[in-house]
Amino acid sequence: MPQNAPKKPAPFHIVFALFPDVTHLDFTGPHQILSRLPGAQVVIASEAGGDVEAEGLVFARVARLADIEHCDLLCVPGGFGTTQAMADAAFLTQLRRLAAGARYVTSVCTGSLLLGAAGLLVGRRAACHWAWRDQLTLFGAIPDPARVVRDGNVFTGGGVTAGIDFALTIAAEIAGDDVAQAIQLAVEYAPAPPFNAGRPETAPPAVLERIQAVYGKGMDERWAAARLAGAKLGRMA
Repeated sequence: MPQNAPKKPAPFHIVFALFPDVTHLDFTGPHQILSRLPGAQVVIASEAGGDVEAEGLVFARVARLADIEHCDLLCVPGGFGTTQAMADAAFLTQLRRLAAGARYVTSVCTGSLLLGAAGLLVGRRAACHWAWRDQLTLFGAIPDPARVVRDGNVFTGGGVTAGIDFALTIAAEIAGDDVAQAIQLAVEYAPAPPFNAGRPETAPPAVLERIQAVYGKGMDERWAAARLAGAKLGRMA
């Protein structure tokens, strides 16, 4: 190698931990950003490996979490499958194992509930999708309505599209503002939504009521799963 050749960046291992019925934008948005970091080596994995269904899409040849020795950054997305994933002891065990050696422990949307169920958010501030944010208290976490929240080495994003803001925030943390801004420009991330309806505080009341009705169908089940996971966590402590 010539003496003046640019130094190759050190590998930076990123793992997205998936589960059945994950919301694909929760991880494909951040994946698009973080995969452009210098030295990034990105793996998507699940407890079983193989194929993972994600709201109409199927992600194939997914790795097994147990086969991954370590990572620098662990990211857990959310989705309607969060309810079942909170009861998956093997999945939560893998999250704890990988988080123990990671430089950054992160989530998007209701992925923070899974970090909480794994015992990784006790005493930490954390973001979550607005509809489920209060459930963080069951895991000893402190709900924070911000779109991106940092508490130590834990970075959490709000619902779905907040994953892009989250990813740019952590890209700046890892590689600096210039790199993060270059990635933002490369993907032309300049959001200009046609409506100011992206938060419950700004959405028209009728729209909010409609979405609350949709989420309400699974609300009791999600609360029950979160309470059970929180109780198990308490017995472990």
